[in-house]
Amino acid sequence: MKRSFTISGLVLFFFLFISSAFAQNVAVRGKVTDASTGETLIGVSVLVKGTSNGAQTDVNGGYSINAPSNATLVFSYIGYTSQEVPVNGQLLINVKLQAQANSLSEVVVVGYGTQKKVDVTGSIATVKGDEIAKQASTNPLSALQGKVAGLNIVNSGSPGSSPQITIRGTGTIYGGTGLLYVVDGALYDDINFLNPADIDNISILKDGSSTAIYGERAANGVILVTTKRGKKGTATVNYNAYAGWQHVTNQVKMADATEYATAINELQTENGASALFADPASFGKGTDWYGQILRDAFVTNHQVSINGGAEKSDYNLSVGYLDQDGIVKTNSYNRYTLHLTDNYQPYKNLKLGISASGQYSRSRNVDGGIFHELYGAAPVVPVYYADGTYGDPSDFNLGGGNNYNPQVTLDYFNSHSANYRFTGNAFAELTIAKHFKLRSSLGGDFGENETLSYIPVYKATLSQQATQSSLSRNRSETRNWLQENTLTYDNTFANDHHVTVLVGYSSEQRQGYTLNASAQNVPGDGSYEYYFSTNGTNYNLSDAGSLLTFQSEFARVNYSYKDTYLLNASVRRDGNSQFYNPPSNNGYSVLPAVGLGWVISNEDFMKNQHIFNFLKLRGGYGEVANADLPFNVAKATINGGYYAIFGNPTVAYPGSSVTTITPPFIVVERSHNTDIGLEGGLLDNHLTFEADFYNRVTKNAVFAIPVLGSLGLTGGPIGNQADIQNRGFEFLVTWKKSVNKDFSYSVSGNFSINNNKVLNVSTGRNPIYGGGNGITNGALATITVEGQPIGEFYGYKVAGIFQQDQTSGPQPNAKAGDFQYVDENHDGVIDGRDRVNLGNPNPKYNYGFNTSFTYKGFDLALDFQGVAGVSIYNANIAYRFGNENFTQDFYQHRWHGAGTSNTYPSVKVGSNANSAPNSFFVESGAYFRVRNAQLGYTLPGNLLSKVGVQKVRFFANAQNPLNFFKYKGFSPEVGGGPTEAGLDANVYPLYATYNFGVNVTF
Repeated sequence: MKRSFTISGLVLFFFLFISSAFAQNVAVRGKVTDASTGETLIGVSVLVKGTSNGAQTDVNGGYSINAPSNATLVFSYIGYTSQEVPVNGQLLINVKLQAQANSLSEVVVVGYGTQKKVDVTGSIATVKGDEIAKQASTNPLSALQGKVAGLNIVNSGSPGSSPQITIRGTGTIYGGTGLLYVVDGALYDDINFLNPADIDNISILKDGSSTAIYGERAANGVILVTTKRGKKGTATVNYNAYAGWQHVTNQVKMADATEYATAINELQTENGASALFADPASFGKGTDWYGQILRDAFVTNHQVSINGGAEKSDYNLSVGYLDQDGIVKTNSYNRYTLHLTDNYQPYKNLKLGISASGQYSRSRNVDGGIFHELYGAAPVVPVYYADGTYGDPSDFNLGGGNNYNPQVTLDYFNSHSANYRFTGNAFAELTIAKHFKLRSSLGGDFGENETLSYIPVYKATLSQQATQSSLSRNRSETRNWLQENTLTYDNTFANDHHVTVLVGYSSEQRQGYTLNASAQNVPGDGSYEYYFSTNGTNYNLSDAGSLLTFQSEFARVNYSYKDTYLLNASVRRDGNSQFYNPPSNNGYSVLPAVGLGWVISNEDFMKNQHIFNFLKLRGGYGEVANADLPFNVAKATINGGYYAIFGNPTVAYPGSSVTTITPPFIVVERSHNTDIGLEGGLLDNHLTFEADFYNRVTKNAVFAIPVLGSLGLTGGPIGNQADIQNRGFEFLVTWKKSVNKDFSYSVSGNFSINNNKVLNVSTGRNPIYGGGNGITNGALATITVEGQPIGEFYGYKVAGIFQQDQTSGPQPNAKAGDFQYVDENHDGVIDGRDRVNLGNPNPKYNYGFNTSFTYKGFDLALDFQGVAGVSIYNANIAYRFGNENFTQDFYQHRWHGAGTSNTYPSVKVGSNANSAPNSFFVESGAYFRVRNAQLGYTLPGNLLSKVGVQKVRFFANAQNPLNFFKYKGFSPEVGGGPTEAGLDANVYPLYATYNFGVNVTF
C-alpha cells in the first residue's frame, strides 16, 4: 500500500514538473519577412496573446521576446494578414507574413465607421500618412496635390496659409466652398492645427452616397483624417526633422531703369506731355526691387513622438515645432503643436478614448499690397540715397501711381498675429450582446486669433509718412462643440449575409465672436507691446457675433451577400437654426442616399477566366446640402444717415432706408449626386485601376441677382435662384511590383475631367458680374450666366493693334497703339454689347503621376502634377494709376511705332479703353511640375543595434523644383472665390523648397 502511494506520488510529481517546465518563460527570437519577396519587415508588432507583453521588429526584421513556452505569439503589420504562432517551447520562430492582395482586405475609413475596401460602394480615395510625411508641406492638405483624381488644390505661398481645395468642381456662388474635415470623429472647417507627421491616413469622400451621411455640411466634399494611434508593446520614440530653404521660382523679370525711363518717356509723349527723363541710359540697370525685398527663406520642422501600450491601453503623444520664414524679408511664421491619442479598455466590452490637439502659432505679417508695389515700383528710384535716407519717387516727378518705396513699406509695416487653438474628441464605446455597439462622443473646437498692427510717427518719403501713430487690434474667437451618439448592429447570417445597421443622433453648436479696436496717437517703445490705455485718442470699437445650432438624426444600412452583391443606404435629417423660419420653413432637410456594388469577379462564370483577379461595378446616388451661407441672409437691412429738410426755418429730420430686397425665406442649396464606377485588378493584382463617371447638380443655388441702381439698393435680391452642374470622369491606374527581396517599385497615375456649367437661372439670361480685383477703370471681368461656367472671363476680343489714330469706324477715338476690338454684333459701334466669353477659370483637367522605388537601403519617390484647360486673367499688366513699371516681356514686345507690334499695345495699356477687360489679359493657366522628389537612405541595422537605435533614415527632398507653364505671371496657381477665381492682381509667389532631414526611431 505504501509502495503504491509512493509510485502515485512520483507520477504526480512528474506531471507537475512537466507542466511547470512548459509554463516557464523562454526567450524567443526570430525574423519576420514578406512571404512573397523575402524582404524584412520593420516595426511588426509581436504580442503574447492575451497579455500586454509585446515587442517590435528592428531594422533587420528581427525580434526577441520572453514568453511562456505554451503561449501563442500574434504577429501583426499594416497591409499584411495577422498571423498567430504557438510557441510550443521553440526558441527560434521565423515568420512570413502574407501581404493583403491589392489591399482588398484593407480597412477604409468611411463616415461613422470603417469598411473593407472590397465592400465600399462609393467613390473614396485613401492616402496613407507615410506619403504625406514624405513631403515638405507644412499643411497636410498641400501634400495631397496630384495624388487624388478629382481633387483640385491651389496653394498659397504665404507662410502658415491653407490651400484652396475643391472636389469635383465648384457648385455654389453665394455659399461657402469649403470642405468638411472630420478628424477622429470630430467636425472641423480646416485642419491647420494638425502636424502632417501626426496623420495615419486620409480618406477623401467624393460622391453623394459616401458624403450624404454628413448632410448639410457635405456639399463640397468630405475629408476624413485618422491620426496615429498607439501600438501595444514596448514604447518607441521617434524623431523626425528637416531643415532647408525656400527659393522663388519663375520670377517675373521687370524692365530695368533704362528700359523703364524709355517707356515712361513714351507714355508722357502719348499723353501730350514732355519727357521726364533726359537721358534714360544714364540710369543703367537701376534698382531690382524683387531682389531687394525677396530672399531665400529658411524653414525647419521638428517632431518627437512616443508610441506604446499595454494590455488594456495604448497611447501616442507627439510635440512639433515649425519655423518658416517667408520669401519676403521680415515675414515669418512659427507653430507649436501637441497631439495626444489615448485608448483604454477597462473591461472586455467597454472602450474609452480621447484624441486631442493643441496649437499655438505666431507670425510677423507683411503688407497685403507689397507684391503690387514690387511689380509697379520704379527702378530709377534707389533704395537709399548716399546719405542713408530713403529713395523718394517724388524726387523723380513720377506722380501718384507708384509714389512708394517698397523698402519703406516693409520697414514701417508692424503687424503680428497670434493664434491659440485646442481641439479634441472623447468617446466611450460599449459592446452589448456581442452584435451591438453603443458609442457616445463629445468634441470641441476652441480657438482665438489676434492681430495687432501699429504704425508709428515717421517721415520716409513725401507720400510715405504718418503724422500721428495708430494702433489696431482685431480678435476673433471660436467656441464650437459637438455631441454624437450612435448605435451599431453588426452580424453575419449563414456565412453569406453580412449586415451592418447604424443609427445616430448629433447635436452641434457653432459660436463666433469678433472684436475690433483702434486708436490714434498711441506711443510705442519698439517692443511690440502696445496698449490702448496709454493716452491714445480717437478710439473706435466694434464687435460682432454669430451663433448657429444643428440637430441631426441619421441612419445607414450596409448589406453584403457573399461579398458579391453590396448595398449601402443612408438617410440624414438635419435641422439648422439659420433656416428656421416657421411656418414657411422649419429648418430641416432630409437627405437620402443609396449605393450599390457588384463584385463581378466573385461570380461563378468568372472562375475560369485569367484576366481579372478582381472586378467590381458600383454606382450610387446621394443628396447633400450646403448650409454655409452668410448669417441672416434672409433678413432685410436698413441703413440710417438720411435726412429730410422741412420748414422755415429749415429743420433736418433723420430717416432710414431699406437697402436690400429679400425673399420670404431661404432654403439650403441641395446637391444631387450620381456616380458610376468600375474597379479592377489584373496580373495577380499588380495592376489595378478605377474609373468613375459623376454628375453633380446643385439645385436652388443662392446668390444675388443684379437690379437697377435707381432702386437705391446696396445689393440685389438674395434667394435660391439657379441650378449648377459639375460633370466629369476620373481615372486611376496603379502598378506595384516586388521584383525580389532587394528591389520593389510602384507607379501610379490619375487623371480627371470636369465640366462646370450654370444650367439655369430663375431670371433667365440675366447675368451676374464679378471679378473687379485689379481692374482700375471700375469694370468687371467675370460673368456668370445660364449655359456657361461659373465666373467665366468676359470682355472684348482683341483683333489687333491700331497702327494709326482713328477718326471713324467702330472706335473713332482710338489712338495708334490702342487695342482694336472685334465688333461682335456688327452694328458699327464698340460697346458693352460686343463683349464675349474669353476663358474659363475652372480647371477642366487635373492629373498626377506618382512613383516610388526601393533598393536595399535606398528609397526614391518622384511625384508629378499638372492642370490643363484653365485660364487666368493677368490683371497686373493694366493694374496702373500712373507711371508704374512694366514687365520686360511687355517692354520688349510693346507697340512703339507703326509696324512694331500687332499683338501688344503701347505703354498706354492702363488707359480706360485699353484696360477694359479683354482677351489680351487672358492667358493659359496650364502647368506641369515636378511636385516632389525625395531620396532616402536607411542605415543597416547591424550598425545601430549596438547603440540601442532601431532605425535611422536620412533624406534629401525637393518640392516644386521644376515648373513648366506659359503664363507670364509668377505662378499659374491663382485662387479666389467663385466669381473672382483666376484673377491675378497681387498673388504671393510660390517657391521651391529644398531640405535635408532625418528620421530616427529608438
